[in-house]
Amino acid sequence: MNLLNEDYTEKKTDKTKKMATIILVCIVLIVLIIIGIVSYLMYIQSTQLKVIVDGQINPNVKSLIRFESDGTIYVPIRAISSYLGYNCYNGEYGDKSEDTSRCYVECTGEVANLTLNSNKIYKLNLENTDDNYTYIYMDKPVKAVNGELYITTDGMQKAFNSSFVYDQASNTITINTMTYLINAYSSRVLDYGYTKISESFENQKTILSNMIVVTNDKTFGVVNATDGTEVLECKYDDIVYQESTGDFIVCSDNKYGIIGSDRKTKVNINYDSIELMDYDAELYLVERNDKYGVIDLNGNTVIHAENDQIGVDISRFEENDLKTGYILVNNLIPAQRSDKWGLFDTKGNLVVNFEYDSLGYIANNSKEAVNLLVIPDYNVIVACLENRYTLLNASGEQPFKAFVDDIYMTISGGEKHYSMIANDRTYDVEDYLDRLGVQSSTNTSTNTSSNTSANTNTSANTSNQNSTVEESSNQVSDETSEENTGE
Repeated sequence: MNLLNEDYTEKKTDKTKKMATIILVCIVLIVLIIIGIVSYLMYIQSTQLKVIVDGQINPNVKSLIRFESDGTIYVPIRAISSYLGYNCYNGEYGDKSEDTSRCYVECTGEVANLTLNSNKIYKLNLENTDDNYTYIYMDKPVKAVNGELYITTDGMQKAFNSSFVYDQASNTITINTMTYLINAYSSRVLDYGYTKISESFENQKTILSNMIVVTNDKTFGVVNATDGTEVLECKYDDIVYQESTGDFIVCSDNKYGIIGSDRKTKVNINYDSIELMDYDAELYLVERNDKYGVIDLNGNTVIHAENDQIGVDISRFEENDLKTGYILVNNLIPAQRSDKWGLFDTKGNLVVNFEYDSLGYIANNSKEAVNLLVIPDYNVIVACLENRYTLLNASGEQPFKAFVDDIYMTISGGEKHYSMIANDRTYDVEDYLDRLGVQSSTNTSTNTSSNTSANTNTSANTSNQNSTVEESSNQVSDETSEENTGE
C-alpha cells in the first residue's frame, strides 16, 4: 500500500515538473515574441520615410512623394505648392485659362509657369515691371499622373525656390523654403561680420546654392552660407544674382560687369547697365552713354552700343503671349535708331535696315481689334511704315511685297484670329500666308510618291499653287499701289 502511494506521488511530482517546464517555456517564447514584435516595430519606425518641411515633421507631404523605379522622386505641383505656401492655378500667368496641361505657381515676388512634357520653367519677377520672363531648365520634363501634373525634386527646387534633401541613411526628406532659410541664416550673417542679407528677391535665391549676398549698409558681397568664407568681397555698390547662369552682375562706381561664383571676371566692369536677354543665346543687353548694344557671355560685342533702344515693350501686346520683347520669332532682335526700327539676328547681323516707323499694330478705333506684334504660328512680325503695315519673317524678309491698311488680331470664343485690310477688303492673314506657301508650325507636310504619275501630279499642283500665290500677292500689291496712286 505504501509502495503504491509512493509511486503515485512520484508520478504526480514528475507531471507537475513537466507542466511547470512547459509553462516556463511558453512564457519565454511569449517574451521572445513580444521582444521580436517590439524590435520589428522599432525597425519599421526607424526605416519609415520621414518628411520635414521648414523644421516641422509633415506626414501629409510624405504621402505626396512618388518614387520611380530609376530612383527619381516626383511631387504633384498643385498639392505640394499648398504646403509650401504657394498658390497654383491652371493655365498660364497672363493668359489665364482652365488648360490642365499648363499651370503657374505664384508666390510673393515671382511667378513660375510650367507645361506638360516641357523641362523649361518660365519665371516672371513681379517686382520688375518690364514683363520680360527669364527661364531655367529642370532635369526632366513635367509629366502627368492620374490627371495631375508632377515635377521632379530638381524642378520643385527651381520652381518653388526651395531646397530638397533626401538622406537615404535615415530615410528622411528635408524640404526648406527660401523664406525659412533666409530667416534661419539671418543671425549667422551677423556672426560672419555683416549687417544683413540682401533684401532683393533675386539675391535671396543664392541661399539655395549655399551662398548668401550680404551687405554692410552701403557695400555688397557674397559669402559661403556654411562657414562665411568670401565668394566675392564686400566692396561692390550693388550685386544682382543671375539664377539662370549662376553668375553675378556687379556694380562699382556706377559701372556694371559680370563675375562668376568662381571669382572669374566674365565681363569687365565698364557698362552703365547690364541685363540678361536670353539664357540659351547667352546674350546680354548693355548700355553705355545712353546707347544700347548686345554682348555675349564672354564680353564680346554682338551689336555695338549705338542704338536708342533694344527690345519692344511687350506690355502693349498682352494678348500676344510673349515671354520677352528682346528676341522675337526666336531669332530677331528689334532695335531703334533715330526714330526708325530695324532688326538684327542673334548673331549680330542687321537683317532689316532701320526704315520702319514702329513694330506692331496698335488698335485705335475698332473695339474688336487687338494690338498685335507677332503671329506666332508663322513666325512673322508686324511692321509699320507711314501708317501702313507689312509682315517680316525670321529672315527679315517680307512674305508679300506689299503694305496694307491694318494687320490686327481679334479674339472670339477664346480663339485668336488674324486679319488685314487692304482697299476696304478684309483678308484672313493665316489663310493668305498659307496660300503664299509660308510654313506654319501647326501644319503638317505630306510625303510625295516617287512614281512618275505622282511626280506629274506634284508638278501640276506646284504650278497651280505658284499661280495662286502670285495672283494673291499681286492682288494685295495692286490694291495697295492703287491707294498710293490715288493719294
